[in-house]
This record gives sequence, structure tokens and C-alpha cells, in this order.
Amino acid sequence: MVFLAIGAQCAMANECVWATKTLPSCAPWTGRATMCAAATSLVGSSMSLSTAIVCVRPPTPGQRRTARAFLLALLVILLGTSPFAAIKLPEINAIVPTLAAALFVSGCVTAAFLFAQFSILRQWALLVIASGYLFSALIVVAHALTFPGAFTPTGVLGSGMQSAVWLYWFWHSGLPIAIIGYALLKNTDRVADVRFTRHAISLSIAGVLALVIGLFWFVTQHNDLLPLTYVDVHPVGLFRRIIGGMVVLALGGIALSLLWLRQRSLLDLWLAVALCALLLEVSLGSVLSARYNLTWYAGHFYQLVTATIVMVVLVAEMARLYDGLARSNTMLDQERMRLQRAIDAQSRERDARLMTGDAVAATIAHEVKQPLAAMITRSDTGLRWLDRAVPDLDKARTEFTKIAADGHRAAAVIESIRATFRKDDRVRASFDVDKLIDEAIALLQDDLKNHRILVKVERSARPLRVMGDRIQVQQVLLNLITNAIEAMTTVDGPRDLAVSSNPHDDGGVVISVADTGMGIDPQDLQRIFDPLFTTKSRGMGMGLSICRSIIQAHDGMLWVLPNAPRGSKFQFVLGANIASSGGGV
Repeated sequence: MVFLAIGAQCAMANECVWATKTLPSCAPWTGRATMCAAATSLVGSSMSLSTAIVCVRPPTPGQRRTARAFLLALLVILLGTSPFAAIKLPEINAIVPTLAAALFVSGCVTAAFLFAQFSILRQWALLVIASGYLFSALIVVAHALTFPGAFTPTGVLGSGMQSAVWLYWFWHSGLPIAIIGYALLKNTDRVADVRFTRHAISLSIAGVLALVIGLFWFVTQHNDLLPLTYVDVHPVGLFRRIIGGMVVLALGGIALSLLWLRQRSLLDLWLAVALCALLLEVSLGSVLSARYNLTWYAGHFYQLVTATIVMVVLVAEMARLYDGLARSNTMLDQERMRLQRAIDAQSRERDARLMTGDAVAATIAHEVKQPLAAMITRSDTGLRWLDRAVPDLDKARTEFTKIAADGHRAAAVIESIRATFRKDDRVRASFDVDKLIDEAIALLQDDLKNHRILVKVERSARPLRVMGDRIQVQQVLLNLITNAIEAMTTVDGPRDLAVSSNPHDDGGVVISVADTGMGIDPQDLQRIFDPLFTTKSRGMGMGLSICRSIIQAHDGMLWVLPNAPRGSKFQFVLGANIASSGGGV
């Protein structure tokens, strides 16, 4: 029981320490440090809560008033029973073992709580008072075993008429002596080494147990050596009534005066109340009464008060402590959740910046690759025209002119990418969709010829114009056509590329790019537009993501469907330029 109580109270302090350890690192940013400081202050309040209980916390005025009222009630009971001290009542032998069981349990619980406080605060005074309560709890059992009529007519294990009386005096002397030691030690600065607190508790328990066993053995086996105090069930005058009781009262008076002078904590206050109850009980049961009269039975009430009052206060303080700890833990959990949300937000922001940087780099590399490749091809062609025996300057000039155009297109692409990531409002203009398709096919004509791809262009019966960023929409077309070319490079059958433009049902324009390649795996259809997702061994995974972003920026939609008999069909819808699409240009 002792070590269970110690573990319960130490667990509260450990839980607070665990709370700080589970908080994420506070270093990287100021907001996090602020929240960590708040959480740490909560932990500090919980730690102070775990120590500022009855052993060190000063009593409040209300608690002082309660103690005085309780003590006044005990005095009223004493004054009320004193005139009837000699009234004989029926002999109820079962009251002794019954009360002994209650006193044993309450004394052990009180000792366990006090041992637990010693393990936390390591004050020797707490070890002494805990040992005193343990002594009272154990010796009350020995007293019940030797009490005549409780178990046997004369008591167990050879007990005599004097055994129970002397154990009664030892019992009631133990707590005052322990309080004297507690009062003398409580204000000292010396504390036990944290490594030996459990050993100290174990040695105290063993020492108290050995003392009680030794006293029990002495009063039962050497009953004839004890001064005569009882004959049959009647006390023998002066020594029983005056000397024995006065010794206990003297010890109690010394203990009460020392405790009163050094009273600082709530524990001191209620120890004084318990000691007063013990002295009142000794006055009733040892000085003013004989066995089985009214005051003898009333004295048992004071015994119960002495054994339980500190336990009740300790339990109440423990409940208050757990309540405060629960509230502190709730606040810690809330702070931890806020902190985690802030960390997650920062992590998402950092990841977004990294992703944006990767996306910008990948987008530039992806979009500029095609104009650069065209420029390299045209420069090689132009050089070959110049390297002939008779240079063909006209054709070389044509290639170099195209290189210049490709350079301007690359610059426009880069500016378009910058505008996309800056969320700039681009200047949109009306342009002819069919002309845009023709230009895109012309730019990729060399690749189409090299891969023996047949191009089929299906135009609407009337010219279709849309409003938008012409460079960006052209990049979408170039990306989709380039993907179609790459999808058909490994196909042995017909390689057909179909590009069409048609009016859409909602008044917009739908543009389709269909190929007869290997098609897209159905399980990849949901991810095909995700950034950095690619099905090509040398792909970057940005082309289709960029295409969808551009189309969505134009308030359109981009999707993919299976083509028949094989391949894929990409389609996107743009809003029509209503003013111009109806009548042509």
C-alpha cells in the first residue's frame, strides 16, 4: 500500500515532465517558443501543485476556521460526556476488534500518504510522522489481540490483564513522540538523498514493525514483570487513573506546544487537531473512566478521529491535486495541439515553397526544352546550308530567322511561366483557335515527320475565336501534341494524330488531341494531372499539371478519355469570344 501511494503521487510529477518532453522543439521560430513557454509554465504549475499539498502548503483562513470548529465540537463532546462518566453500559467485546480494524486501515493509509510525500520532498520530518502513524496502526492490532474478551477471555498468546493496558499506553505515546520528532525536524534544511528515499522508507517500516513485535512479545511473555494495573476488569486506583494517563498527557502537551510554535502548513494544523483528539480520548479513557462505561465508549470515537482526520485531509488534498493536474493536462493538450497545428502549418508552408521552387524549375525546363531543341535543330540546318561548296544564303537566312522566332517564343514562354506563378493578371486577347492549331503543328512538323505520324486536323464549319493568353494556350497544345508523339514512338501500327476544334454545348470551344499510342493505364487516370507524376522514364511530371493549371486559369477544363481503338484523347474547353465567333473574321 505504501509503495502504491508513492507511485501514484510520483506518477503525477512524472506525467508533467513527460508533457514537456513530448512537446516539439521550441527553437526554430518565435511563435513556437512562445507556446512552449506557455506550456512549460503550465507544467511548472502542475509541478508546484504536486508539492504544495498539506505538508508544505499554508492553511487558508477558511481551513483554520474549520479546524477550530472541529476542535470545539470535540470539546463539547468531552464536556457533555464527563458528568456521565461512571454510567455502566453493556459489555460489547466485538467493538474492540472492529474498531481496531478500522484504525489499522486508516492508520496505514495515512502512513502511506506521508511516506509518499517523503519520497517527493525528502524531508526527514515526514518520515518520522509517517512512521508514527504506522506504529499506531500496527500496535492497535496488538492491543486488540491482548484485550480481554476480544478474542479470548485473557487475550491471545499468553496475554495477561496488564498486557492490553500497557500496549494502550505505548500506542497513545507513539503519536505524540512522533509529532515531537516531526516538529523538531520540520524546519531543518537537511533532506534525504534522492537515491536512498526508498531505502529509508523500507528501513522505517521494518524498524516500526520490529518495535511493535518486540513490545507485543514483551507484554505477553513477561506479563508478570509489568506493574499491576488491573485486577479482573477493574483498575487499581492511583497508577491506572493518574500516573499512566498523565505521562501520555505530558507527552501530548509537549508535542502540541512544539507543533503550535512551529505551525506553518496545513498538515501541522490537522496534526494539532488529531493530537488534541488523542489527548481528549486519553482523558476520557485513561483518567476519567473504567472499561465499558459511557466515557470508555466515547473515547473510541476520539480514537477514530485521531486515526482518520489527517487521512481525510490527505485524501481531500489528493483529490484537489488530481483535479488541478487534470485541468493542467487539459491546458497542456490544448497548447500542444495549437503548437502542433502551427508546426504543421509552417511545415506545409516550407513544403509548398520547396514544391513551388521545384515546380518553377521543372516548368521552365519542360516548357523551354521544345523551343531550345528547335533552335538547335535549325542552327545545325543553317550551318549545313552555309558549309556547302556554294552556300545557300537564302535558306540559311530562313533557318536563322526561325531561330530568332524560337528565341522570342522561349522568352514569351518564360514570361508566361513567371506570370503563372506570380498569379499576375495576363493581358488576354481574342485569337483564332484554328490558326493556333496550325502554328503548333508547324512548330512540331519535323518531329511528326521523323516519327512518321499522320496528322488529321478537323476544323469547325465556322471560325472559332477565344479570349485568353495566346502563348499559354499554345504551350498547352504543344505539350499535348508532344505527349501524343512520344506515346506513338513505340507503336508498330498506324500512327495517327487527330487535332480538332468544335463549338461546345455551353458556348465555349472544345479542342481535342487524340493519338493511337499505348494509352494510359486506368489506375493512372486519377493521378495523370498531379505535379511530378509521370509515366515516362525521362519525364518530369510537370507538363500535364501545367496544362491543367493554364486551362483552369482560363476558366476552362482539361480531361482525358480513352481513344478508340487505342490511345488517349485529351480535351479542353475554353470560353468563346462570343462577339467574334459567330460571324468569322
